Amino acid sequence: MTATGQAPNRTAQRPTALARRLPGLATLRSYERAWLPRDLVAGLVLTAVLVPVGMGYAEASGLPAIYGLYATMIPLVAYAIFGPSRILVLGPDSSLAALIAATILPLAAGDTTTAVALAGGLAVIAGVISLGAGIARLGFVTDLLSTPIRYGYLNGIALTVLVGQLPKLFGFSIDADGLIDETKAFVQGVADGLTNPVDLAIGLVSIAIIVSFKAWLPKIPGVLLAVVGATVVVAVTGAATAWSVATVGPLPQGLPRPTLPSLPLDDLAAMVAGGAAIALVSMADTSVLSRTLAGRAGARADPDQELIALGAANIATGFVQGFPISSSGSRTPVAESAGARTQLTGVVGAAAIAIMLVFIPGITTNLPTAALAAVVITACLSLVEVRGLIRLWRIRPSEFALSMICFLGVAVIGVVAGIFFSVGVAILAFLWRAWRPYSAVLGRVDGVKGYHDVDRHPEARQVPGLLLFRWDAPLFFANAEMFRTAIETAMAAAAGPVRWLVVAAEPVTDIDTTAADVVDGIHEELERAGIEIVFAELKGPVKDRLRRYGLFDRIGEMRFYPTVGAAVSAYLDENEVDWLDWEERPSVDAGG
Repeated sequence: MTATGQAPNRTAQRPTALARRLPGLATLRSYERAWLPRDLVAGLVLTAVLVPVGMGYAEASGLPAIYGLYATMIPLVAYAIFGPSRILVLGPDSSLAALIAATILPLAAGDTTTAVALAGGLAVIAGVISLGAGIARLGFVTDLLSTPIRYGYLNGIALTVLVGQLPKLFGFSIDADGLIDETKAFVQGVADGLTNPVDLAIGLVSIAIIVSFKAWLPKIPGVLLAVVGATVVVAVTGAATAWSVATVGPLPQGLPRPTLPSLPLDDLAAMVAGGAAIALVSMADTSVLSRTLAGRAGARADPDQELIALGAANIATGFVQGFPISSSGSRTPVAESAGARTQLTGVVGAAAIAIMLVFIPGITTNLPTAALAAVVITACLSLVEVRGLIRLWRIRPSEFALSMICFLGVAVIGVVAGIFFSVGVAILAFLWRAWRPYSAVLGRVDGVKGYHDVDRHPEARQVPGLLLFRWDAPLFFANAEMFRTAIETAMAAAAGPVRWLVVAAEPVTDIDTTAADVVDGIHEELERAGIEIVFAELKGPVKDRLRRYGLFDRIGEMRFYPTVGAAVSAYLDENEVDWLDWEERPSVDAGG
């Protein structure tokens, strides 16, 4: 396997720039005939899941079911050309449904044609952002969303989509926006007796089938069985007429036509905000899934090319009446377990859907919408993270609280605003930790090499007049004054007068100009008090910055030591300190 999980290219040792940007070409050149039967079978198996899931996510996004199939076919083909992962599947996703609906439905004002056009524009915006991030090699931005943050916003999205699907499951519709209003409207509808018992029965049975097969017979597509079974029951019993069961109806015949997506200037700000939120979520999901697949194959992921492929797929989808898409953590394992070898599996799935639309569009005539609601609801349940939250509660309550804050942000203020709120919380959490990092006074522990935190080792001994101080973070504008305060606190707590302050600076990976000014001020204050400040184990690149700032020369080149042990030995030599209570004098490399 190659670093991206592709089949090896036997015709060239080093891929060209074109091959790197179009991994599908490399796969095609190295394709083996023995793979073809497995890819064909896997593609047909995958189709059985793609169709109901795509239609269900379209309706969850506030769009007619047919557009879910358009948004399923095109990304599969686009990713087969641009995607670096061997079997990753792109398409409509439950994590995006609430974001899409929250962005386009208020702007469409109830007009389906407008909603479809806006959804295409939203896909293009999200695609351009992803494509730009990939070209600029910004794949690392997805790391801003830590695990607790992801738990929080995904749980919030799952709850929002689930509540939005409950009216369809119960056989009626509501007119409300936002989780709180939708919950109130649903409860009111049930109280007013709007529930259709037959719709509800179909939906609950479908949920039971999907969940049961997923738990006990995962290799059998329970989604397909539930949807086909529900369709057969409605067709045989005439439930659509006899009991007013809502159905999808026949699909428009033929393939989607290329259409210029809608980007209205008046609504551009809202569209860009929604597209950015969608891009961030889809990039994070795709990055995590691609890394997982690559790790399982013993390869390395290519996060930047993944973003390029994701962007290209979204842009292409937007121009054929689709809506924003992402990687799928549920359909990718289906392709994998069915024996998929390459992205030809996805191409086969796209071709099968196209054949269905051209020759048998009436296949969905008796498909009940309650069954599609069941598909979406079970997908939302798979998004919910409970075990992870319990683990956070046990091992780090602060991160559990962070996750719950993000969950409430998405649930209360809305999914689009909630995503940006979650990103803001992630940045604030980082700044908080960097602003108040751990610091320690160090001492010598008998029988243990090096110097250690005296708070954790009360038995540690300190050199008279020497304060060893460690700062466990980069020094920058947000924590520079905290650095000064921590030093002042440590000196005030010292057992006697301090002659030397040694900053054990190995954890300090950067010092910006603001922090350098603060360090310069500390140096001047200590110098006036007759106290030397020296640094130990400062990294070369950080020293280079201090040279540019002029601080290296002001402190003195001789006051930068390679190890803490070297600094301690220099202090002992210069001050002729007698350690009567020490068994031996520390060696120059004792702190190494």
